[in-house]
Amino acid sequence: MNVDFDLVKKYNVPGPRYTSYPTALQFRADIPADELLRVMREDVAAGGNAVSVYVHIPFCRALCWYCGCTNVPATGPEAADRYLDALEKEIALRRKALGENLLLRQLHFGGGTPSALTPAQIDRLAAMLREAFSFAEDAEISVEIDPRTASPDVVDAFRRLGCSRASLGVQDLDEKVQLAIRRVQPEKTVRDAVALLRERGFRSVNFDLIYGLPHQTAESCSRTIDAVLALSPDRLSVFSYAHVPWIKPQQKLLEKTGAFPSPDEKLGLFKLFTERLTRAGYVCIGMDHFAKADDELARAQRERRLQRNFEGYSTHAGLPIVGLGMSSISQSARSFSQNEKTLETYEAALAAGTLPVVKGLILSEEDCRRREIIMRVMCDLELDFDALGKKFGCAFAEKYAPELEKLKPLAADGLVEFRGNSLRVTPTGRLFIRNIAMAFDTYFSPSAAGTRHSRTV
Repeated sequence: MNVDFDLVKKYNVPGPRYTSYPTALQFRADIPADELLRVMREDVAAGGNAVSVYVHIPFCRALCWYCGCTNVPATGPEAADRYLDALEKEIALRRKALGENLLLRQLHFGGGTPSALTPAQIDRLAAMLREAFSFAEDAEISVEIDPRTASPDVVDAFRRLGCSRASLGVQDLDEKVQLAIRRVQPEKTVRDAVALLRERGFRSVNFDLIYGLPHQTAESCSRTIDAVLALSPDRLSVFSYAHVPWIKPQQKLLEKTGAFPSPDEKLGLFKLFTERLTRAGYVCIGMDHFAKADDELARAQRERRLQRNFEGYSTHAGLPIVGLGMSSISQSARSFSQNEKTLETYEAALAAGTLPVVKGLILSEEDCRRREIIMRVMCDLELDFDALGKKFGCAFAEKYAPELEKLKPLAADGLVEFRGNSLRVTPTGRLFIRNIAMAFDTYFSPSAAGTRHSRTV
């Protein structure tokens, strides 16, 4: 895939990532938690009580200066023990609110750094989850791992739990870049972690990479890509670094390096990663995600089974998500609810015997329709007007004529094609999938986007 630099510059504007629609910016604190849970319980029951579970482990060995995640620097195993105590209370309250007979079909551990837990703590967490949920025989269980904490004992504990997929936070393999962002992990550390995971039976090993970090150049990123391709990960997420020091104050420290790539240099790095990875045989799924052609994500996209949620692209994203832990988000067909964002308020709510839900949203019928449209754009890379019109009970092209009109300039630039009663995203358009989805977002305001969203490239 060749990347048109002029198009990248033209469409590199602030916009949502659409891990949800409406986005989390629309969540409200004035909706009673009981009402959010009632709607979610109805949705879970309507789906046969099958759920996806997300567990947020906020602890990290140290704070990386680039990081935009919700995390807490580790202060010793005692803090994680207290957190597990709170998680145990939350799990019990969630079961009471949503029903006793929940079938777990997908489970993901994110953070923070789940691999910061000790093996004994991982085993305790596994026991808590297996007591609360009935695990499907083919449940997909995945975990995010810091290569620096991927010890054999930790990996074995997650494997006992049933994990078969792992995402490694690689970010960059250049020593100068690593020193600047305060995340030093030599290439050998990553290589050893990959070997250990594969030896222990993990069937999918994925990498997270970032471009736009201090001291990154085309030459240094080319070396990182060479090393990454030699390790042959199954999937890659290649994220644009979002500099938001007003949200994440530690990022202000990076400004002292004085070595960020210029805007044009950063776009050049995006072009480099995209062209190198696609030439190596990876499929550009969209939204910074790449997968081997025979990977389940790539197959699901070809077969129109791919979906998307807060955890990214998935083959199980249509399931209600039960979010556990501080800041985690629960999701169902008609609702979103988010937990308290700080460790103190999260633990305090549970100590008082209440679920730590702080805000959320109940979707309107039109919200649900637009969510489906955006999902189909981002996953199928196509909109079938007749099929969507039949599903919505309307003449799709008439009802959404203003939105389709917004896409005509993108069609002129070769990002989408109108074909009779359908709209198709072109190979070039995959790189600008957020821009295409924005046409259907009634909440999006370009004038307010600069301080609320990262740029689309």
